[in-house]
Amino acid sequence: MYLHLGRDVVIRTEDIVGIFDLETSTLSDATRGCLAAAQKAGRVVDVSDGLPKSFVLCRPDQGPPTVYTSQISTATLLRRSGFSGGKGAAR
Repeated sequence: MYLHLGRDVVIRTEDIVGIFDLETSTLSDATRGCLAAAQKAGRVVDVSDGLPKSFVLCRPDQGPPTVYTSQISTATLLRRSGFSGGKGAAR
């Protein structure tokens, strides 16, 4: 199955490690550090057309992890992906 993140970007759902709300998850120093490291390594793909609301951490088979920032809310991404869970839940 595939998940549309915006701007013609589609990822495989089996590659998703987690779907995160950008506003609440970046309160953590560990998350901010992870995002900064991904940005420095050139592994952040911005698919938002403005201020991103969420980010999706992916790890394809045999590949480095990639972070996608999206303007689509975590609730919508979770619903589209078919993953179950509570508010802000990741896979």
